[in-house]
Amino acid sequence: ELTGKRLQLLGELSPKLARLAVLWHRDNVGSTTAFRDLQVATRASKVALQNVGIRKADELPEAFSAAEQGKAQAVFVLLSPLIYAERQQIAALAVKHKLPTMNGAAELVEAGGLMSYGTHYPDLFRRAAVYVDKILKGAKPGDLPIEQPTKFELVINLKTAKALGLTIPPSVVARADQVLE
Repeated sequence: ELTGKRLQLLGELSPKLARLAVLWHRDNVGSTTAFRDLQVATRASKVALQNVGIRKADELPEAFSAAEQGKAQAVFVLLSPLIYAERQQIAALAVKHKLPTMNGAAELVEAGGLMSYGTHYPDLFRRAAVYVDKILKGAKPGDLPIEQPTKFELVINLKTAKALGLTIPPSVVARADQVLE
Protein backbone atom coordinates (compact mmCIF):
# COMPACT_ATOMS: atom_id res chain seq x y z
CA GLU A 1 0.00 0.00 0.00
CA LEU A 2 2.85 2.41 0.74
CA THR A 3 4.33 1.86 -2.70
CA GLY A 4 1.06 2.87 -4.31
CA LYS A 5 0.78 5.96 -2.13
CA ARG A 6 4.35 7.00 -3.00
CA LEU A 7 3.56 6.58 -6.71
CA GLN A 8 0.42 8.63 -6.29
CA LEU A 9 2.37 11.45 -4.64
CA LEU A 10 4.96 11.40 -7.43
CA GLY A 11 2.10 11.55 -9.93
CA GLU A 12 0.71 14.63 -8.20
CA LEU A 13 4.13 16.22 -8.41
CA SER A 14 4.56 15.24 -12.05
CA PRO A 15 1.23 14.39 -13.70
CA LYS A 16 2.99 13.33 -16.91
CA LEU A 17 5.23 10.81 -15.12
CA ALA A 18 5.92 8.05 -17.62
CA ARG A 19 9.43 6.79 -16.76
CA LEU A 20 10.65 6.09 -13.26
CA ALA A 21 14.14 4.93 -12.27
CA VAL A 22 14.30 2.57 -9.30
CA LEU A 23 17.38 2.83 -7.10
CA TRP A 24 17.76 -0.25 -4.92
CA HIS A 25 20.36 -2.51 -3.35
CA ARG A 26 20.40 -5.72 -5.39
CA ASP A 27 21.91 -7.81 -2.56
CA ASN A 28 19.25 -6.85 0.01
CA VAL A 29 16.34 -9.29 0.30
CA GLY A 30 13.91 -6.60 1.47
CA SER A 31 14.81 -4.41 -1.48
CA THR A 32 14.22 -7.29 -3.88
CA THR A 33 10.72 -7.77 -2.48
CA ALA A 34 10.03 -4.02 -2.59
CA PHE A 35 11.24 -3.89 -6.19
CA ARG A 36 8.73 -6.61 -7.15
CA ASP A 37 5.96 -4.71 -5.35
CA LEU A 38 6.87 -1.58 -7.29
CA GLN A 39 6.77 -3.49 -10.57
CA VAL A 40 3.21 -4.58 -9.81
CA ALA A 41 2.13 -1.07 -8.79
CA THR A 42 3.59 0.59 -11.89
CA ARG A 43 1.93 -1.87 -14.26
CA ALA A 44 -1.44 -0.57 -13.11
CA SER A 45 -0.35 3.06 -13.53
CA LYS A 46 1.39 2.50 -16.88
CA VAL A 47 4.64 4.01 -15.62
CA ALA A 48 7.73 2.39 -17.17
CA LEU A 49 10.41 1.31 -14.71
CA GLN A 50 14.11 1.68 -15.27
CA ASN A 51 16.17 -0.62 -13.06
CA VAL A 52 19.21 1.17 -11.61
CA GLY A 53 19.99 -1.32 -8.85
CA ILE A 54 23.41 -1.24 -7.24
CA ARG A 55 25.57 -3.64 -5.24
CA LYS A 56 28.13 -1.15 -3.88
CA ALA A 57 28.13 2.54 -3.00
CA ASP A 58 30.68 3.37 -5.70
CA GLU A 59 28.08 2.38 -8.31
CA LEU A 60 25.79 5.29 -7.36
CA PRO A 61 27.21 7.88 -9.81
CA GLU A 62 26.83 5.40 -12.67
CA ALA A 63 23.27 4.57 -11.57
CA PHE A 64 22.22 8.23 -11.66
CA SER A 65 23.93 8.76 -15.02
CA ALA A 66 22.06 5.75 -16.36
CA ALA A 67 18.77 7.12 -15.00
CA GLU A 68 19.38 10.46 -16.70
CA GLN A 69 20.43 8.84 -19.98
CA GLY A 70 17.37 6.58 -19.82
CA LYS A 71 15.16 9.69 -19.64
CA ALA A 72 13.87 8.92 -16.14
CA GLN A 73 11.67 11.70 -14.79
CA ALA A 74 12.14 10.75 -11.13
CA VAL A 75 13.91 8.20 -8.93
CA PHE A 76 12.07 5.86 -6.58
CA VAL A 77 14.54 4.99 -3.81
CA LEU A 78 14.05 1.66 -2.03
CA LEU A 79 15.49 1.64 1.47
CA SER A 80 18.22 -0.67 2.67
CA PRO A 81 21.16 -0.22 5.04
CA LEU A 82 23.43 0.65 2.10
CA ILE A 83 20.99 3.19 0.67
CA TYR A 84 20.45 4.73 4.10
CA ALA A 85 24.21 5.04 4.70
CA GLU A 86 24.65 6.76 1.32
CA ARG A 87 21.65 9.11 1.66
CA GLN A 88 23.72 12.30 1.35
CA GLN A 89 25.50 11.10 -1.79
CA ILE A 90 22.17 10.00 -3.26
CA ALA A 91 20.62 13.40 -2.57
CA ALA A 92 23.58 15.22 -4.13
CA LEU A 93 23.52 13.02 -7.23
CA ALA A 94 19.77 13.49 -7.61
CA VAL A 95 20.15 17.27 -7.60
CA LYS A 96 23.15 17.09 -9.94
CA HIS A 97 21.12 15.03 -12.44
CA LYS A 98 17.92 17.07 -11.86
CA LEU A 99 15.95 14.01 -10.74
CA PRO A 100 13.34 14.27 -7.98
CA THR A 101 13.42 11.42 -5.48
CA MET A 102 10.73 9.60 -3.51
CA ASN A 103 11.56 7.26 -0.64
CA GLY A 104 10.22 5.89 2.61
CA ALA A 105 12.29 7.63 5.30
CA ALA A 106 12.38 11.24 6.44
CA GLU A 107 16.14 11.02 7.01
CA LEU A 108 16.72 10.82 3.26
CA VAL A 109 14.77 14.06 2.82
CA GLU A 110 16.69 15.68 5.66
CA ALA A 111 19.88 14.69 3.79
CA GLY A 112 18.63 16.57 0.71
CA GLY A 113 16.21 14.19 -1.00
CA LEU A 114 12.96 15.66 -2.29
CA MET A 115 10.14 13.70 -0.71
CA SER A 116 9.34 10.74 1.52
CA TYR A 117 6.22 8.98 2.66
CA GLY A 118 6.48 6.22 5.19
CA THR A 119 6.23 4.97 8.71
CA HIS A 120 6.81 7.50 11.46
CA TYR A 121 9.74 5.68 13.08
CA PRO A 122 9.69 7.47 16.46
CA ASP A 123 6.09 6.29 16.93
CA LEU A 124 7.05 2.77 15.85
CA PHE A 125 9.94 2.69 18.33
CA ARG A 126 7.70 3.92 21.17
CA ARG A 127 5.25 1.13 20.42
CA ALA A 128 8.09 -1.40 20.34
CA ALA A 129 9.14 -0.20 23.81
CA VAL A 130 5.65 -1.03 25.09
CA TYR A 131 6.12 -4.59 23.79
CA VAL A 132 9.53 -4.87 25.43
CA ASP A 133 8.00 -3.67 28.70
CA LYS A 134 5.25 -6.31 28.50
CA ILE A 135 7.78 -9.06 27.78
CA LEU A 136 10.03 -7.97 30.64
CA LYS A 137 6.98 -8.10 32.92
CA GLY A 138 6.36 -11.74 31.93
CA ALA A 139 4.18 -11.67 28.82
CA LYS A 140 4.94 -14.39 26.30
CA PRO A 141 5.99 -12.86 22.96
CA GLY A 142 3.87 -15.39 21.07
CA ASP A 143 0.77 -14.21 22.95
CA LEU A 144 1.20 -10.57 21.93
CA PRO A 145 -0.71 -9.46 18.85
CA ILE A 146 1.19 -8.43 15.73
CA GLU A 147 0.62 -4.76 15.06
CA GLN A 148 0.97 -2.78 11.87
CA PRO A 149 2.27 0.78 11.87
CA THR A 150 -0.53 3.30 12.30
CA LYS A 151 1.25 6.62 11.92
CA PHE A 152 2.73 7.68 8.59
CA GLU A 153 4.38 10.93 7.54
CA LEU A 154 4.91 12.91 4.37
CA VAL A 155 8.12 14.97 4.39
CA ILE A 156 9.03 17.46 1.64
CA ASN A 157 12.25 19.39 1.12
CA LEU A 158 11.38 22.71 -0.55
CA LYS A 159 15.05 23.70 -0.81
CA THR A 160 15.65 20.61 -2.94
CA ALA A 161 12.52 21.33 -4.97
CA LYS A 162 13.89 24.79 -5.73
CA ALA A 163 17.29 23.35 -6.70
CA LEU A 164 15.48 20.97 -9.09
CA GLY A 165 13.35 23.79 -10.52
CA LEU A 166 10.15 22.14 -9.25
CA THR A 167 7.05 23.68 -7.77
CA ILE A 168 5.37 21.39 -5.28
CA PRO A 169 1.58 21.70 -5.66
CA PRO A 170 0.04 23.51 -2.67
CA SER A 171 -2.32 20.56 -2.12
CA VAL A 172 0.70 18.29 -1.55
CA VAL A 173 2.49 20.79 0.70
CA ALA A 174 -0.69 21.20 2.76
CA ARG A 175 -0.77 17.44 3.47
CA ALA A 176 2.88 17.30 4.51
CA ASP A 177 3.65 16.50 8.12
CA GLN A 178 7.02 18.18 7.80
CA VAL A 179 8.25 20.76 5.26
CA LEU A 180 11.95 21.55 5.16
CA GLU A 181 12.83 24.97 3.81
